Amino acid sequence: MDFILISLTALIASLLTFFSGFGLGTILLPVFALFFPLDVAIALTGIVHLFNNLFKLILVGKYAVLKVVLKFGLPAIAAAFAGAELLMILTEVKPIASYNIGDSLFFITPVKLTIAILMIIFSVIELLPKFKQLQFNENKLFFGGILSGFFGGLSGHQGALRSAFLIKLRLSKESFIATGVVIACLIDFTRLSVYFSNFIGSGITDNLYLLVSATLSAFTGAYFGNKLLKKVTLNFIQTFVAVMIMLIALGLGTGLI
Repeated sequence: MDFILISLTALIASLLTFFSGFGLGTILLPVFALFFPLDVAIALTGIVHLFNNLFKLILVGKYAVLKVVLKFGLPAIAAAFAGAELLMILTEVKPIASYNIGDSLFFITPVKLTIAILMIIFSVIELLPKFKQLQFNENKLFFGGILSGFFGGLSGHQGALRSAFLIKLRLSKESFIATGVVIACLIDFTRLSVYFSNFIGSGITDNLYLLVSATLSAFTGAYFGNKLLKKVTLNFIQTFVAVMIMLIALGLGTGLI
C-alpha cells in the first residue's frame, strides 16, 4: 500500500508542480510521514525533490537565465543553511498537545504545526489577486532569495516564494521553469547536506526501494509535464496546487497526518 500510494503521489505531484514551480515536496512529505518518522520523511522527500529537479534540469535547463540564478540563488544558499538548522531544532521538541478520535491518539508537534502554518500562508498568498498583481524587479531578487532559501531549508517548501518573485520578471514560460529549477537544485543540495549530517542512521538505506520508486515516478510526471508545457496555463495549475496544499496543511497541523 505504501509503495503504491507514495509512487502515485510522486507522479501526480511532479506533473502538476512542473508548471506551478512549487508543491512536490509539500504534497509528498505528508505521504512519506504516514509511513515513516518525520525526520526520515523529510530526508526521503528531500532526495526525491533533488533528483526530480536534476531531471527537470536536463529537460529545460538550457532556458535558465544565469543573471537571475546568481542574484536569487546565492543568498538562497546561505539562508537555506539557517532554515535547515532551525528544522533540526524543531524536530527535537516534544508534542505540544494530543487528542483522541475514537481509539486513535493524535499528536500536534511543533515541527508539523510550523510546516502546516507555512503551507497555508503560502497557499493563501498564491490565491490572492492583489498578490498576483505585485511587481518585483531585479533589485528584489536578493531579498526573495533569502526568503525562499530560508523557508526551503526549514520546511522544504521553497517554491511558492521563488515562483512569486520569478513570475513577476516577465520571463518566458520555459525560462521561468528552468530558472526556478536551477535555484531549487542549489537550495536542495544545501538543505540535504544539513539534513544528512543529522539523520545518520535514520533508516534511509532500509527504504531504498521506496526512494527509487518515488524518484522514477516523479521523473515520469516531469517528463509528461514537459510534453504538456505548451498546452497549459500557469494560473490554473498554480491555483489547483495551492488548494491541494491547504487541505494537506490542515491535516498535518492537526496531527491527522
